[in-house]
Amino acid sequence: MSQDFPTRISFARAQDIVQAVAMDHPMDVERKPLSRALGRVLAQDVVAGIPLPGFDNSAMDGFAIRSSDGVAPRRLVGEQFAGATAGIPVAAGECLRITTGAALPAGADAVLMKENARVEGDTVLPTQAATAGQHVRRQGEDVAVGDIVLRAGAVLDASKLSLAAALGHHDLPVRRRPTVAVFTTGDELRAPGQPLAPGEIYDSNRVLLQALLIAEGYEPVAWPVLPDDPDALAGALKDAAFSFDLVLTCGGVSAGEKDFLPAFLQREGRVHFWKVLMRPGMPVLFGRLGEAHFLGLPGNPVSVLATFLTLARPLLDALQGRAVPRPRLRARLTADVAKGHDRLEFLRGVLACDESGQLQVTPNPADGSHRLRAAAQSNALVVLGEGAGQWPAGTLMDVLPYTGLEASR
Repeated sequence: MSQDFPTRISFARAQDIVQAVAMDHPMDVERKPLSRALGRVLAQDVVAGIPLPGFDNSAMDGFAIRSSDGVAPRRLVGEQFAGATAGIPVAAGECLRITTGAALPAGADAVLMKENARVEGDTVLPTQAATAGQHVRRQGEDVAVGDIVLRAGAVLDASKLSLAAALGHHDLPVRRRPTVAVFTTGDELRAPGQPLAPGEIYDSNRVLLQALLIAEGYEPVAWPVLPDDPDALAGALKDAAFSFDLVLTCGGVSAGEKDFLPAFLQREGRVHFWKVLMRPGMPVLFGRLGEAHFLGLPGNPVSVLATFLTLARPLLDALQGRAVPRPRLRARLTADVAKGHDRLEFLRGVLACDESGQLQVTPNPADGSHRLRAAAQSNALVVLGEGAGQWPAGTLMDVLPYTGLEASR
């Protein structure tokens, strides 16, 4: 196979290529009601058309008063609950019973907490004075008209959706989620639950990829396992490329006798890169097939996990214009780590917080790309930089969580 595309490139260059390709092919914009927008990426800035709060209102249950009256008794002239205004003004020597969130009546400039007053008939006796503005939420103190309250590229979580609702939005413009076709390849694969013949294995990658995608809010479609047959492989992949935004495969990307995908993609589509100087996952293949992006992951399950988290998930994020990167944390090693190769390595480990509140990560010594149990026992990838090196216990390391920790959205 002739090679007129990048191969054996650095992980950083692979990341740059993924980002550049995604920026050239952004997902369409669609409007989604707030009830269906959780986790979606906002496509346009949201500008406040009304202030928050929309009017001066009480922050406490108590009495709307004129602060200039000090601790003098007040005549109780009515009540104001949250909702429609009673329209009763407060004059000198008067007060109005008020509840939290109710509009501050005309003439009042403070709220006297109910705990700081006694009521005798229609007279309110303050036990302490209230200063001007005390316990009053001013119109627009949270959001002013014209404020940009949400930026394009934000991932919509519950608090952001609540803010949009408070400003009167029923729906929001978001980027369409990419559709994803999942393929696993190999004559040796059998579905879990079926009997195994000698030399056969259960297809764990199919479950792994579907679960990773579903956890991110996607609805992947898993196709039947592709045999090690170039014609059958080509037909299925080309069909998927007309119907999906991303074709995601496992296996068949190395240089073995039955690794047909690199030559197929070069012949039928376009290869952006093949082979990245990373461990695990070096033979990862990225390109375009028909109308779809094509990402071929290696067949070993830990390689699938690592390449999905570090390349496939960033591709899906970038296609939707996600502006805030996934959190990469810093944690201290609890054990010595060493490697003798030059590739960037993603080692599995357990990220946790110690008794002093510091993040620490315990590396799993089972570092083979077939060691699925080690991946299942871990919750993060520890980043070991390029070049051979040693990292003693206590070293501060970059750590990429499998999932969660999305406060930076």
